Amino acid sequence: MKRILSFVGILMIILIANISMAQSKSAFYEAMAGNSAKAIDAQLSRLDSYASGNEKLALEGALEMRKAGLLSIPAKKLSTFKQGHKKLEAAIASAPRNGEFRFLRLMIQENAPRSMGYSKNIGEDSKLIREQFASLPAETRQSIKNYSKKSKSLGELL
Repeated sequence: MKRILSFVGILMIILIANISMAQSKSAFYEAMAGNSAKAIDAQLSRLDSYASGNEKLALEGALEMRKAGLLSIPAKKLSTFKQGHKKLEAAIASAPRNGEFRFLRLMIQENAPRSMGYSKNIGEDSKLIREQFASLPAETRQSIKNYSKKSKSLGELL
């Protein structure tokens, strides 16, 4: 009986952790899609609760690059963008076939000013995202679907 109760307890912890992580990832994508530096800062402060390693590096880099577009001081915009760029590119270099990391980069590339010169991987990223779409986590797939409605390179994914 103790074994069964222990097993049920462990299953409940795993279920709660998975639900919490999915909600956190959804909030991450909401912050990326929004226009609030406050929401981005909130996600940056919560990253440790649902991401680690390369995933944390990629998410943090993408958030910083997105935040750069919301800042008003040009020098701060550039330094924040470059800081995030290093992190996102390092995560992609460590896991070059990760579809979610490539999606993050694609979103930034399609929305960064052309003067930044950050658009050389759009075709490659779009192709990899399409190939891996079905195997990505549900919240990432939903974010890709939502983003694809306005994306020039993805087109609308169903």
